[in-house]
Amino acid sequence: MKAVIQRVCRASVTVDGQITGRCDKGLLVLLGIARGDTEQDARMMCEKILKLRIFQDEKGKMNKSVADVGGKVLTVPNFTLLADCSGGNRPDFFGAEAPLRARELFESFLDYMKEQTGSAEAGVFGAEMAVELLNDGPVTIVLDSKIFKKR
Repeated sequence: MKAVIQRVCRASVTVDGQITGRCDKGLLVLLGIARGDTEQDARMMCEKILKLRIFQDEKGKMNKSVADVGGKVLTVPNFTLLADCSGGNRPDFFGAEAPLRARELFESFLDYMKEQTGSAEAGVFGAEMAVELLNDGPVTIVLDSKIFKKR
């Protein structure tokens, strides 16, 4: 599972002209599900994202989590994070999980998020989405669950 996490002042995702998810101060998470990912990856990724200390404390140090600052998380499914561009100029997506299983794991991730935070704002799996954000910092972090498993 790969995630690109952006600290935002605000973010929203729109499908067919309707906003399906939004957050003010918080995190925008683009989430890619890789072949072989499991429920454990979804839970581990959710926990790591919620514990990331990437918000500033009173001294200006990145020392607070999204929960510490009362922020929200907006998650957008994004299989293109699994792109492999090593074979030429056209990316292949063979590393992405099959759509049915990827949808299940995306929903599991959202279930864990809701369990931990009380809400789970999100884009729509498989839909064409327009994502708007005002990045704060900018602070952008990339996580890969395979790296967590190795440690």
